[in-house]
Parts: sequence; C-alpha cells; structure tokens
Amino acid sequence: MPLRALSLYAQRAGQVFASATTWAKLVRRRGWRRPRRRVYPAKPKTGIRAAYPNEYWHIDVTVIRLLDDTKCYLHAVIDDFSRRILSWRLARRLDPVTTCEILKEAGNSLRRTPTVVADSGVENVNTGVEQLISDGVVRRVLAQVEVSFSNSMIETFWRSLRHQWLNLHSLESFTQLEQLIDFYVREHNTQMPHHAFGGQTPDEVYFEQVDRVHDRFWTARRQARRERMEANRDQSCGVCGPPSTQQSVSVFRPVPNAPP
Repeated sequence: MPLRALSLYAQRAGQVFASATTWAKLVRRRGWRRPRRRVYPAKPKTGIRAAYPNEYWHIDVTVIRLLDDTKCYLHAVIDDFSRRILSWRLARRLDPVTTCEILKEAGNSLRRTPTVVADSGVENVNTGVEQLISDGVVRRVLAQVEVSFSNSMIETFWRSLRHQWLNLHSLESFTQLEQLIDFYVREHNTQMPHHAFGGQTPDEVYFEQVDRVHDRFWTARRQARRERMEANRDQSCGVCGPPSTQQSVSVFRPVPNAPP
C-alpha cells in the first residue's frame, strides 16, 4: 500500500492512529522497505541508430484536427542518422497511396536501398508498399513486430511539431495547416541546431557538411569566450583596488566622561 493508504488502513483497523508523515519518518528511520525485484526486463533506452545517411528511415502518419473537427492526415519520412525530414504529405483522408508517394520522393536518385522502420498499420502494410519492396526501392522493418524497438524518432518529431508550433495557432483550414507544416519542416531542416550533433542542423549532417560547420562554430565560440574574459578583467568596482587618497579614513575618538 502507499503510505497514505497504509495510515488510513491502520486507523480503520483501530491499530495505529498516525499520519502518513509519521509513517514516512519511521520507514526512513527503521528501514521498513521490502526488497523489490523487477519482474519485467528493462526497456531499451536507445533505439535504432544509423551509421550514415539513408541507412534507416522512419515513416508514420499522425492525425491533426482543425477547429471544425475535420481530420487531416500528415505523412512524413525522417532520416535516422540526420533527423532530416525527407518528404511529407498532408492528406484529407488516410490513403495508402500517400505512403508510396512520399517513399518514392524520399528515395529519388538514391544509390543505396534504405531500411524503413514503420508501424504495422494499413497505411504501411499494403499492396503499394509491397510493390516498392519487391522493386528494391526500400526495405521495411515493422517496429515492435520484427524488431523490439519502437518508431519513436518520428513520433518525437510529431510531438515537437504539435507543442512547439501547431498548438500556438488556430487551425482553421486545410491550406493554413499545410502552410504551417511547410514552414516548420523547412526551419527544422535548415535552421534548428540539434543537440545530438553539437549544434549542426539536420541538413548539414545529411549533406555531410559537419566538419566545416563544426570548425567554424567552435572557432567562433572560443573567440567569444576570450573576448568575454577580457571584458570582465577590464571592469573593476574599486573594492579590491588600492585605496584612494581622497577616501576618508575613520578615526576612533573616545567619548568624554564615557563609562569604561
């Protein structure tokens, strides 16, 4: 039982009339802790991680509602290595053809065949996607079915898109929603630095511009640190400096007829 429930249970049974705070103090003082054994294995903390661009993709669809409760379906493909949104579509209905379209657009002019991590929904498991797999355009891995990992990378992007951008606007029409998504995807790819890349954007990582950007970024950072240290050394409040001749010096003068 939780401690609050335990204190109430003891009072109902007429055994001990003590508050939950008193129970907590006694538990800490006397070590009244039952040994805990994990029944289920710990879930993996790190999912699939690619070693180069276009090794693994993540594809998913999310439902976005307008103010009039109209459903809009957003499909997107994200690259695992660079976190870059490769392709996306906003549709008025859930159509498996949309999944095939964004996969073809993302895989256009690729020399290698990427592995797509997808959920086992009807939009990802259908005749059109099976044809792409048989043609060698992509390979597919079903999350939490064929592998133990989830499709969390694209779901993380959905959460950022909603809470950091879409929820700040009144979604009144399909066209407005499409424009908002287009702006956020463009800023996500080209402007937003990613902490996992040390300040590089997904576009810079995807197009292998990391070394050049990384050197320029750290050079400017060291220069700014040196300038800040020099500016701090030049400033002085006068407390720790040598005393000025114009400063008054307090002298102790005894008060006449004062008691010892």
